[in-house]
Amino acid sequence: MKKLLCIVLVMCTLVSLTACGGKTQEETAAGFKPSLDTGTSCSITVAGSYDNFEALEAEFDRFNEIYPNVRLSYVKLDDYSNTLGTVLEGKDKPNIFFTYASMIGNEKYDSVFSHMEVLSDPALALDLDCIRPGLINRDAEGRVLMVPVFSRTYGMLVNNDLFKKEGLSVPTTWAELMALCEAFRSKGYASPMMGYSLKSSSCFMYTVAYPMFAATLAENPDALALANKLDPAAGEYMRPALEAVEQLIRNDCIDLDACDQIEDNYTQVILRFFEGDVPMMICAGDTVSGTKKRESQSEAFSKAPFTYTFSPIPLTDEGGFFIDSPSVEFSVNKNCENLDMTNEFMRFLITNKELNEMASKKRLVTPTNDLSFDTVYVPFGQVPSERTISPEVLGITDPLTVQIRVAAFQVGKGELSIDEAVAMYGSFE
Repeated sequence: MKKLLCIVLVMCTLVSLTACGGKTQEETAAGFKPSLDTGTSCSITVAGSYDNFEALEAEFDRFNEIYPNVRLSYVKLDDYSNTLGTVLEGKDKPNIFFTYASMIGNEKYDSVFSHMEVLSDPALALDLDCIRPGLINRDAEGRVLMVPVFSRTYGMLVNNDLFKKEGLSVPTTWAELMALCEAFRSKGYASPMMGYSLKSSSCFMYTVAYPMFAATLAENPDALALANKLDPAAGEYMRPALEAVEQLIRNDCIDLDACDQIEDNYTQVILRFFEGDVPMMICAGDTVSGTKKRESQSEAFSKAPFTYTFSPIPLTDEGGFFIDSPSVEFSVNKNCENLDMTNEFMRFLITNKELNEMASKKRLVTPTNDLSFDTVYVPFGQVPSERTISPEVLGITDPLTVQIRVAAFQVGKGELSIDEAVAMYGSFE
């Protein structure tokens, strides 16, 4: 009996130590089941264009809970677009590297594509179903070579506390937006909407015009073909988008002079919004990613914090659009060392849970179906599917976007009339 009691006590002690000492590897993996020897020792490098990538490094730490001897690191490549091809051919090849939808069809990146592993290979068991279908690009053979880890869209930061204070509601249609801007002006708000307007790149005019232009092209495949060819006949399809830009400025929804004082479409846009007197700030989702970090950098926001969300701009009487585009994508170098463990890390990362965690830390739009993960982006999760547009899947090319970007900027600035801009389609640089 004494021996039996001793054995029982030892077993209880072991169970207790296991509980106190931490979770099992399976529990730590939270559903992820390791397929390789968890004692494997090797190195994996991710190369990209970000100055730093704390959100990814947090994923490294989580992966190391399962594979403690795998050394993961992130490196920034200078002049990324021009040096990536050379780096992939060099001695210290990265295992994983940033890719972008704009690389597709560009001969400059032919050598880069030759290094990409086929991530849709069933043998890799990546959970591509966790990603919104409109974000996944497939080549002519139906292969997936790039997997989105972040996505982007266009809209407006909304100061919800100002709306509540003034007894107003966030607009859901164009008519409501026009009435709302008039209501805010009557209450002393000189510029109910603001945004960056110094240069065409990232200007608020493009953020307003591009979703509507993309929606117009989505309804007419023939128009899209003309627009991609930069055929001047496609210029007419820009008209509704350009009219929206002009009307916002003409109706005093936006004070252009005040917008011109904002020096960039990232830090300065955010800090100006955090002053607390701007009901709606037009910007891209990439700008929104910097809000969390800059809350403490704004003296005004620190003294008087407020709640805010990112919403579609209600450009029509049916509402706004969700332009669903990949922001940063990951590709695997099929010629790298430790390819099996590289694929294992990708299998770990490309899941609803891990992608949401990374997007939350970076405050970018998650590529998963769970847009409610970050409350800032909840309004986009409420946009109906028929108003969600995936430009890359649709076939919209970069040269096309240059035309609407420059045209919208020059019309907004009063440098061109709408008729002149429409006639010049295909000639903007």
